[in-house]
Amino acid sequence: MLRAGLQVLVAGRYRLDTVIGRGGMGEVWRGHDEVLGRPIAVKLLLNDGSDASAEARFRLEAQTSARLNHPHVVGTLDFGAWEDRCFLVMELIEGDSLAGELTDGGPLTPERLAQVAQHSAEGLAAAHAQGIVHRDVKPGNLLTDQQGIVRIADFGIARFVDDPSGALTTTGQIVGTGLYLAPERAIGTPASAASDMYSLGCVLYHLAVGSPPFEASTATALLYQHVDSAPVPPHQRGTALPPAFEAYLLSMLAKRPEERPTARQAADWFAGGAWRGVPEPLPAEQWGGGRGQRRAPSQRGTAPGRRRGASAPTPRPARAGAAPGTAGMDSEWNTSVHRVPARRPGLRSSLRRHSRTAAVVGGTVLFVSALLVGKAWF
Repeated sequence: MLRAGLQVLVAGRYRLDTVIGRGGMGEVWRGHDEVLGRPIAVKLLLNDGSDASAEARFRLEAQTSARLNHPHVVGTLDFGAWEDRCFLVMELIEGDSLAGELTDGGPLTPERLAQVAQHSAEGLAAAHAQGIVHRDVKPGNLLTDQQGIVRIADFGIARFVDDPSGALTTTGQIVGTGLYLAPERAIGTPASAASDMYSLGCVLYHLAVGSPPFEASTATALLYQHVDSAPVPPHQRGTALPPAFEAYLLSMLAKRPEERPTARQAADWFAGGAWRGVPEPLPAEQWGGGRGQRRAPSQRGTAPGRRRGASAPTPRPARAGAAPGTAGMDSEWNTSVHRVPARRPGLRSSLRRHSRTAAVVGGTVLFVSALLVGKAWF
């Protein structure tokens, strides 16, 4: 292990300054690129021979992050070997992680939390679009610069969806941080993009409340909670989030992966300000076509309020504990209003009405006839 203050020059180009982080695989140094004259971060692999797959995983991290070029993902600048040690050169983020932000300032405000949610979801959407699942979304891997912009870091255990061998782990092995582990991963199912969204939901919950949604004294008990226990709504733990925000956050913690929003949907939802609970604009109504009246363009075959060719709207999150199929039914949690134009009864409904009338009249006639016959017989 190198010592700070030695001013080591890696690969004849990157001058190391001070250690800014350590992990199980290596250490991260603040450095300076002597060729381009810019500050950088250099991650050095600990070459102690204790993990045969460490170098392969380190190389995978470089290849994975190099596929991403996005403002909310820490960029990879270079990769190589120096004195039998692999090194990874990355952008230097002057700031702290969200773990440090939580420790220093306590739970985040709803405004800051929405910004973190949007930026993180944007970065995950970029990764998922490239077929990359992060698998270790946690506060320590979300870095924030001095302007508050969030960047996703550490793709060390990421995997490619189209390359099952990319994880470099044995079948059924669970990797990642247990406090933010998706239920499907707790039972051994491979990670997916929806797993990252569950982890992000756990992180946002932690940043909002000050503690993660599930905690236990043993790893096994913690996994059981992820699988079987419903998270306590943040407002019951003293956190004042707008109802729309809380409902959406709980939808990210849905046990079934298909019930969670995608990263793209979450990024758009938080960016649009819907988390404040502001009602969405009403769809244009189809009024008469006379002069001075408005007529919405024909949208045969499309849902109310949805333009032809537009992407499907984000499913409205259900309130925790609500019965299936009741999402958006409670006025406290429904943040949009959809007005459906009244429909005239058609020929089929008119026939049904006449048929019912005839049946009632016929039945009355039969009853009266039977009554008269019975009276005469008696």
